[in-house]
Amino acid sequence: MQPAAPAKLPRPRIAGLILLQCGVVMGLTLIGWGVWDRGTAFSAVTGGLVAAIPNAFFAWRAFRYQGAAQARYIVKSFYHAEAGKFGLTAVLFTLVFVAVPPSNPAFFFGAYVVTLLAHWMGPLLLRRPSHIQSRG
Repeated sequence: MQPAAPAKLPRPRIAGLILLQCGVVMGLTLIGWGVWDRGTAFSAVTGGLVAAIPNAFFAWRAFRYQGAAQARYIVKSFYHAEAGKFGLTAVLFTLVFVAVPPSNPAFFFGAYVVTLLAHWMGPLLLRRPSHIQSRG
């Protein structure tokens, strides 16, 4: 009798969330450009990227390990990923406001919040309909 193979849990669908955020950033940028001007569009793209880049960094760092044998590394990678995300967010906010102050701060913060909301609501928006989900 052979030992049972270790269970493989499916990895989270992070790429879909990151693509959703990038789509939101591009959509807000196009709205800013079409309705207002280039400065508003630039405010939207910088606000959206300040939210999206740290989330992508978190996903890259946090989900490197898998399996019960790697539990200690999984916990460490989540702590490091969250600390890096926080630091990267602070650096990006500072960089934007020092190097290229947004011409439309309301649109900058609006794009930041909408991009974060897209990340939080993404699992609901990207889930498969129940009749398509595989049965396990």
